[in-house]
Amino acid sequence: MKPALLIDFDGTLCHDRFWRSLEPNIKEKVQSFFIANKDLVNKWMRGGYISEEINRKIADAIFSDYNVLWDIFVNDCKTMFVSETDLRQIGELRKHFTTLLVTDNMDCFNRFTAPSLSLDAYFDSIINSFDRHVLKNDNNGQLFQEVISTTGAELSRSILIDNSEESCKTFEKLGGKVFLVTKEKPLTHWLKLL
Repeated sequence: MKPALLIDFDGTLCHDRFWRSLEPNIKEKVQSFFIANKDLVNKWMRGGYISEEINRKIADAIFSDYNVLWDIFVNDCKTMFVSETDLRQIGELRKHFTTLLVTDNMDCFNRFTAPSLSLDAYFDSIINSFDRHVLKNDNNGQLFQEVISTTGAELSRSILIDNSEESCKTFEKLGGKVFLVTKEKPLTHWLKLL
Protein backbone atom coordinates (compact mmCIF):
# COMPACT_ATOMS: atom_id res chain seq x y z
CA MET A 1 0.00 0.00 0.00
CA LYS A 2 1.14 3.51 -0.83
CA PRO A 3 1.60 5.88 2.09
CA ALA A 4 -0.92 8.71 2.38
CA LEU A 5 -0.01 12.33 1.68
CA LEU A 6 -2.43 14.68 3.43
CA ILE A 7 -2.42 18.31 2.32
CA ASP A 8 -4.30 21.17 3.97
CA PHE A 9 -6.11 23.81 1.90
CA ASP A 10 -6.38 27.17 3.70
CA GLY A 11 -2.95 28.66 4.37
CA THR A 12 -1.19 25.72 2.72
CA LEU A 13 -2.47 25.13 -0.82
CA CYS A 14 -4.35 28.44 -1.00
CA HIS A 15 -3.99 31.81 0.71
CA ASP A 16 -7.09 33.64 -0.60
CA ARG A 17 -9.98 34.67 1.64
CA PHE A 18 -13.76 34.78 1.37
CA TRP A 19 -15.24 38.20 0.53
CA ARG A 20 -11.81 39.45 -0.60
CA SER A 21 -13.44 41.43 -3.45
CA LEU A 22 -15.61 43.53 -1.16
CA GLU A 23 -14.97 47.25 -0.90
CA PRO A 24 -12.46 47.83 1.93
CA ASN A 25 -14.96 49.47 4.32
CA ILE A 26 -17.47 46.61 3.89
CA LYS A 27 -14.73 43.98 4.19
CA GLU A 28 -13.69 45.58 7.49
CA LYS A 29 -17.27 45.32 8.75
CA VAL A 30 -17.37 41.62 7.78
CA GLN A 31 -14.12 41.02 9.67
CA SER A 32 -15.51 42.85 12.71
CA PHE A 33 -18.65 40.71 12.53
CA PHE A 34 -16.57 37.53 12.77
CA ILE A 35 -14.42 38.92 15.57
CA ALA A 36 -17.63 39.55 17.53
CA ASN A 37 -19.06 36.12 16.60
CA LYS A 38 -16.04 33.80 16.78
CA ASP A 39 -18.12 30.70 17.45
CA LEU A 40 -19.88 30.99 14.07
CA VAL A 41 -16.81 29.96 12.06
CA ASN A 42 -16.25 26.71 13.97
CA LYS A 43 -19.96 25.87 13.86
CA TRP A 44 -19.96 26.56 10.11
CA MET A 45 -16.91 24.31 9.59
CA ARG A 46 -18.62 21.56 11.60
CA GLY A 47 -21.75 21.68 9.44
CA GLY A 48 -23.86 23.79 11.80
CA TYR A 49 -24.62 26.44 9.18
CA ILE A 50 -24.64 26.68 5.41
CA SER A 51 -23.18 29.59 3.46
CA GLU A 52 -26.55 31.21 2.74
CA GLU A 53 -27.28 31.40 6.48
CA ILE A 54 -23.89 32.97 7.24
CA ASN A 55 -24.21 35.52 4.44
CA ARG A 56 -27.73 36.40 5.67
CA LYS A 57 -26.41 36.92 9.22
CA ILE A 58 -23.64 39.18 7.93
CA ALA A 59 -25.95 41.17 5.65
CA ASP A 60 -28.40 41.73 8.51
CA ALA A 61 -25.64 42.70 10.96
CA ILE A 62 -23.85 45.21 8.71
CA PHE A 63 -26.95 46.47 6.85
CA SER A 64 -25.68 45.24 3.51
CA ASP A 65 -27.52 43.94 0.43
CA TYR A 66 -27.65 40.14 0.80
CA ASN A 67 -27.66 39.47 -2.96
CA VAL A 68 -24.57 41.59 -3.58
CA LEU A 69 -22.78 40.02 -0.62
CA TRP A 70 -23.76 36.51 -1.78
CA ASP A 71 -22.65 37.07 -5.39
CA ILE A 72 -19.25 38.35 -4.28
CA PHE A 73 -18.88 35.49 -1.82
CA VAL A 74 -19.66 32.83 -4.45
CA ASN A 75 -17.39 34.42 -7.05
CA ASP A 76 -14.54 34.72 -4.54
CA CYS A 77 -14.99 31.04 -3.60
CA LYS A 78 -14.84 30.02 -7.27
CA THR A 79 -11.77 32.13 -8.10
CA MET A 80 -9.40 31.29 -5.25
CA PHE A 81 -5.81 31.07 -6.45
CA VAL A 82 -3.97 27.78 -6.29
CA SER A 83 -0.58 27.36 -7.96
CA GLU A 84 -0.71 25.23 -11.11
CA THR A 85 2.85 24.14 -10.32
CA ASP A 86 1.78 22.81 -6.92
CA LEU A 87 -1.21 21.01 -8.43
CA ARG A 88 0.92 19.38 -11.13
CA GLN A 89 3.43 18.27 -8.50
CA ILE A 90 0.64 16.78 -6.37
CA GLY A 91 -0.67 15.01 -9.45
CA GLU A 92 2.79 13.52 -10.05
CA LEU A 93 3.06 12.42 -6.42
CA ARG A 94 -0.03 10.22 -6.88
CA LYS A 95 2.35 7.62 -8.33
CA HIS A 96 3.94 7.24 -4.89
CA PHE A 97 1.23 8.40 -2.45
CA THR A 98 -2.51 8.32 -1.94
CA THR A 99 -3.11 12.07 -2.08
CA LEU A 100 -5.73 13.48 0.26
CA LEU A 101 -6.86 17.07 0.64
CA VAL A 102 -7.90 17.33 4.30
CA THR A 103 -9.39 20.67 5.27
CA ASP A 104 -11.26 22.33 8.10
CA ASN A 105 -13.66 24.15 5.81
CA MET A 106 -17.23 25.08 4.97
CA ASP A 107 -19.94 23.85 2.60
CA CYS A 108 -18.88 26.48 0.05
CA PHE A 109 -15.60 24.62 -0.42
CA ASN A 110 -17.44 21.54 -1.76
CA ARG A 111 -20.05 23.56 -3.64
CA PHE A 112 -17.91 26.23 -5.30
CA THR A 113 -14.15 26.07 -4.68
CA ALA A 114 -13.24 22.42 -5.27
CA PRO A 115 -15.30 22.04 -8.48
CA SER A 116 -14.13 25.37 -9.91
CA LEU A 117 -10.46 24.47 -9.33
CA SER A 118 -10.97 20.82 -10.45
CA LEU A 119 -9.24 19.68 -7.27
CA ASP A 120 -10.52 16.12 -7.66
CA ALA A 121 -8.21 15.80 -10.68
CA TYR A 122 -5.20 16.05 -8.34
CA PHE A 123 -6.38 14.38 -5.14
CA ASP A 124 -7.55 10.81 -4.64
CA SER A 125 -9.98 12.08 -2.01
CA ILE A 126 -11.15 15.41 -0.59
CA ILE A 127 -12.12 15.41 3.09
CA ASN A 128 -13.90 18.46 4.49
CA SER A 129 -14.72 18.95 8.18
CA PHE A 130 -18.13 20.32 7.16
CA ASP A 131 -19.17 16.86 5.93
CA ARG A 132 -17.73 15.01 8.92
CA HIS A 133 -18.96 17.51 11.58
CA VAL A 134 -15.53 17.37 13.20
CA LEU A 135 -12.36 19.46 12.88
CA LYS A 136 -8.91 17.95 12.35
CA ASN A 137 -7.81 18.42 15.95
CA ASP A 138 -11.07 17.33 17.59
CA ASN A 139 -10.96 14.13 19.64
CA ASN A 140 -7.15 13.85 19.43
CA GLY A 141 -7.12 13.71 15.65
CA GLN A 142 -10.01 11.32 15.11
CA LEU A 143 -10.52 12.70 11.59
CA PHE A 144 -6.90 11.94 10.65
CA GLN A 145 -7.23 8.38 11.95
CA GLU A 146 -10.47 7.79 10.06
CA VAL A 147 -9.07 9.22 6.83
CA ILE A 148 -5.88 7.13 6.99
CA SER A 149 -7.82 3.96 7.78
CA THR A 150 -9.90 4.33 4.60
CA THR A 151 -6.75 4.33 2.46
CA GLY A 152 -5.19 1.22 3.99
CA ALA A 153 -1.98 3.20 4.47
CA GLU A 154 0.15 2.97 7.58
CA LEU A 155 -0.05 6.12 9.64
CA SER A 156 3.65 5.89 10.47
CA ARG A 157 4.52 6.14 6.75
CA SER A 158 2.02 8.91 6.02
CA ILE A 159 2.77 12.63 5.76
CA LEU A 160 0.78 15.75 6.62
CA ILE A 161 1.64 19.10 5.03
CA ASP A 162 -0.17 21.85 6.95
CA ASN A 163 0.34 25.45 8.09
CA SER A 164 -1.25 24.74 11.47
CA GLU A 165 1.21 23.92 14.23
CA GLU A 166 -1.63 22.37 16.21
CA SER A 167 -2.62 20.04 13.35
CA CYS A 168 1.01 19.06 12.82
CA LYS A 169 1.40 18.25 16.54
CA THR A 170 -1.81 16.19 16.52
CA PHE A 171 -0.73 14.18 13.46
CA GLU A 172 2.77 13.68 14.87
CA LYS A 173 1.33 12.36 18.16
CA LEU A 174 -0.60 9.80 16.11
CA GLY A 175 2.71 8.62 14.65
CA GLY A 176 2.71 10.38 11.28
CA LYS A 177 5.35 12.60 9.68
CA VAL A 178 4.70 16.33 9.35
CA PHE A 179 5.91 19.22 7.22
CA LEU A 180 4.92 22.59 8.67
CA VAL A 181 4.19 25.23 6.03
CA THR A 182 5.65 28.66 6.77
CA LYS A 183 6.47 31.76 4.70
CA GLU A 184 10.06 30.52 4.49
CA LYS A 185 9.00 26.95 3.67
CA PRO A 186 5.78 27.06 1.63
CA LEU A 187 3.99 24.06 0.17
CA THR A 188 6.20 24.16 -2.95
CA HIS A 189 9.29 23.66 -0.80
CA TRP A 190 7.91 20.50 0.81
CA LEU A 191 6.49 19.03 -2.39
CA LYS A 192 9.94 19.23 -4.02
CA LEU A 193 11.40 17.16 -1.18
CA LEU A 194 9.00 14.25 -1.71
